[in-house]
Amino acid sequence: MQSFLYAVIGGFAFGVLSRSLFNFGVYLSLFVVILGMLVLSFALLVREKRRVLILGILVLSMGSGLLRFDIADMKKGSAVLEKSVSARIAAEGIVIDEPDVRERNTNYTVLLENISGENVRDRVRIVVESYPQFQYGDRVSIRGELQKPDGFTTDNGRYFDYGAFLSKDDIFYQMLFPTVDLTSEGHGNPIKRRLFAFKRSFLESVQKSIPDPEVSLLGGLVVGAKQSLGEKLQEDFRTTGIIHIVVLSGYNVTIVADAMMRALSFLPRTVGMSFGAVAIILFAVMTGASATIVRASIMALLVILARATGRTYDITRALFIAGFFMILHNPKILLHDTSFQLSFLATLGLIWLAPIIERRLHFIPGKFQFREVATATLSTQIFVLPLLLYKMGELSLVALPVNLLVLLTVPVTMFFGFLTGMLGFVSLVLALPFGFISYLFLSYQLRVVEFFAELPFASVHLNVFPLFLMLGLYGFYAIVLWKIHKNTPLVPSKKDI
Repeated sequence: MQSFLYAVIGGFAFGVLSRSLFNFGVYLSLFVVILGMLVLSFALLVREKRRVLILGILVLSMGSGLLRFDIADMKKGSAVLEKSVSARIAAEGIVIDEPDVRERNTNYTVLLENISGENVRDRVRIVVESYPQFQYGDRVSIRGELQKPDGFTTDNGRYFDYGAFLSKDDIFYQMLFPTVDLTSEGHGNPIKRRLFAFKRSFLESVQKSIPDPEVSLLGGLVVGAKQSLGEKLQEDFRTTGIIHIVVLSGYNVTIVADAMMRALSFLPRTVGMSFGAVAIILFAVMTGASATIVRASIMALLVILARATGRTYDITRALFIAGFFMILHNPKILLHDTSFQLSFLATLGLIWLAPIIERRLHFIPGKFQFREVATATLSTQIFVLPLLLYKMGELSLVALPVNLLVLLTVPVTMFFGFLTGMLGFVSLVLALPFGFISYLFLSYQLRVVEFFAELPFASVHLNVFPLFLMLGLYGFYAIVLWKIHKNTPLVPSKKDI
């Protein structure tokens, strides 16, 4: 049964990846689907049914992946907006996502509803000054030049296809610094609107007790707030290989999911797990539902389902199921969403490489989880390294000590930060002691990052790291791990979500 499952997932992913790179045409996709059906039919007539059946499933799944991307790629904008590209427009729309606050400006995703009196329903990314601020569900009027997003060369010399990156979210247009005015409030999904409103209130409560930049870091740790730490600090986090804690990561979701289940443990088993599952879903929505959060949340939900049904939780199978459903929902993330790629590979590192590394780190004390953090850091860094070098060309040489010094304090920081925000709703006096403790931990984390980032050997930049070399390294990883695990059963940690 497991072979059939991996045949479905592997074939589908290969089909999506192939179609992401080359446009074969919908007729070839249909041909591959029909061919898969014929092979499956043939499997019923032969003796070696299993092999032929797996081949048929692979071909059918690959065709389905090709076809799924074809369907997703059909939407490329509307005729109304296409004829308005490079022209000034007057439009109205609703802010449909959280503001992405940067140091000098803010990005909004707006669903346009009409342009110059014509009805439309297209998304546009607008970049405006930091003030005035708009929120999810605000209806706004926009006047400015409509453009197609172009790719650009980053500071480290890599080309970034910004248009393809936005297209994964069905955004095909942008407007840079248009005039934006608020028309009305309270639109959009009522559940998302209330969750985002609670998130804003929580952050405002925390800001009364903790100053910047510590509060911006806490917002990213606890609720995935898109608040800018400033270009200098963000660069320091990248240099030291710990940028993953600036925004909510799978590690943070694991902490939150575990805390939720513990808090609900007093309820009957079924009721507690049901509330826990709903809480995880709402938390994922509130924090922005990025690829990393969705992946970690799906896996946490699968843990709950396994406990409820009494079935063994296979973490590798859960990871591939989570990835499959995410690609099925949005096939463009496979090639164009770096956070999805990094999150998936980091989790594979925890599952397949961490048990091997942990056996070789016996000299590191297990007290205060030093060995566990060192193992997780090494395994994830090794697994994401080829992709990071290909995408960004940046190799952090201080990632291990920085992660060791910082990650150990993240759970307690999140705990006291959460208490600070919740007690702040009641009384500033009650929140201040917990805010001070949170501030101490946050300041410590920032000082560690700043210190190591200033070291002359903190990171190495590679101008060129070709695709074939990245693929070759992952092929080498696969061969080595296959040989090791062939003779050694894999027993992943239950914490590796």
